[in-house]
Amino acid sequence: VQLQASGGGSVQTGGSLRLSCRVSGVTLDDYAIGWWRRAPGTERVLVSCINAGDGETYYGGSVEPGRLTISSDNAKNTIYLQMTDLKPEDTATYYCARAGGCHFPLTDFDSWGPGTQVTVSS
Repeated sequence: VQLQASGGGSVQTGGSLRLSCRVSGVTLDDYAIGWWRRAPGTERVLVSCINAGDGETYYGGSVEPGRLTISSDNAKNTIYLQMTDLKPEDTATYYCARAGGCHFPLTDFDSWGPGTQVTVSS
């Protein structure tokens, strides 16, 4: 099983990015895929999650409502995270990982990839 995050980059405040998480080796329908982020010196935080089987989504409290949209293209085995109105505090490494459900704790997420860096400058 491999999850490969991509799409990060450097943007200015107010910019947008779309992150992609390409999943290989498993059927996406059977799992939840979460997007986590970790800024330097902080713990990893769940940003958003989607149950790929039924499309149910979850958004963590670290980002204001409306700035994130998570979606799934099961035919492409890919999960997307659209981020808008980016702020310097969104600067972090973003990771995607797999679990049995979005309510699972961090320790139950697996198949972490190397992450993709998002840097937002003011």
